[in-house]
Amino acid sequence: MTIKLIALDLDGTTLNKESKLSEGNRRALQAAADKGVNIVVATGRPYCALPKEILEFDPVRYVLTSNGARITDLHEGKAFYENCIAPHAVEAAVEMLRPLDYVLETFVDGVAYIEGWYYRQVEETQQCFRNVEYILNTRHPVDDFYDFMLENKDRLENINVNFEDLSVKPAMKVKLETLPDVTITSSFDHNLEIGGATTSKAEALRQMGNLLGIDRSEMMAAGDSPNDMAMLKVAGVAVAVGNAKPELKEIADFIAPDHDDDGVAAAVEKYVL
Repeated sequence: MTIKLIALDLDGTTLNKESKLSEGNRRALQAAADKGVNIVVATGRPYCALPKEILEFDPVRYVLTSNGARITDLHEGKAFYENCIAPHAVEAAVEMLRPLDYVLETFVDGVAYIEGWYYRQVEETQQCFRNVEYILNTRHPVDDFYDFMLENKDRLENINVNFEDLSVKPAMKVKLETLPDVTITSSFDHNLEIGGATTSKAEALRQMGNLLGIDRSEMMAAGDSPNDMAMLKVAGVAVAVGNAKPELKEIADFIAPDHDDDGVAAAVEKYVL
């Protein structure tokens, strides 16, 4: 088997617990790129939240962001593929979510927006069930959040519903799944993500295959969370890092060491180098 493309989730997979690219993973990916393998980032993050070291890591040319809603060519400096939520689905989501009390985020044209009252609360208290620095550095506060979503309903890549109380998440997932023409996934324990009807890392990966002339059997994908499931299923080699959710490990061809122990490097060594 010849691997021509490696698709990599970032958080919990390629990045360690400090959200950094380890030297071991860096060396392995550079060696794969030197052999002509395409290194592709596939993340739930919006473009604006990509780490600087990933943007400046020369082997990475293509980034699939917002769970595959957007593909950007870093060399050209522009997005060439978008798969956003349908406007009628955004309207339905707003109608459902408006009466509820969850912290919402939305991604538009690669930029992440968050409810203004919550951003200011985090800024003032420096307290959050998520990483405070990440929220303040990557999110843009917006008041009248539901109106903002409706004003941009033809450009929403993603809507994130965040839960401090995880006990309410299962019932909310069932409720969100009744929305028309959407996909519901999750990239970390405290959120549910609303995407377009065909939005996924897998669909974006198919687009990459068409662009580069690479068959799915020639792809390796690595991940750790539910939003990586479809991507792992479509790739010829599916890699789950050691800290991945059990459902990913069940479908994986290889269970690598965890994200803090150069799991990606181990998979690259095994299948590429």
